[in-house]
Amino acid sequence: MCQVEFEMACAAIKQLKGPVSDQEKLLVYSFYKQATQGDCNIPAPPTTDVKAKAKWEAWNQNKGMSKMDAIRIYVAKVEELKKNDTG
Repeated sequence: MCQVEFEMACAAIKQLKGPVSDQEKLLVYSFYKQATQGDCNIPAPPTTDVKAKAKWEAWNQNKGMSKMDAIRIYVAKVEELKKNDTG
């Protein structure tokens, strides 16, 4: 898996026309963050900020995963979403 494939997947995710569930969005977000920044290095947001808390939890679940593994999973997930795109 190379940087070019990752960048192409990053562009492709923005082109999806069909609906993507919140759970799938969080999953893709978490692997993007892990691939680009590594382990979650920010404190957990307050529980009152539901959206930020969900994003933080999704990213934090990938703690310890290598950036390369995150890239592989991100690209595979985007490919899956593209195949299922109904838009």
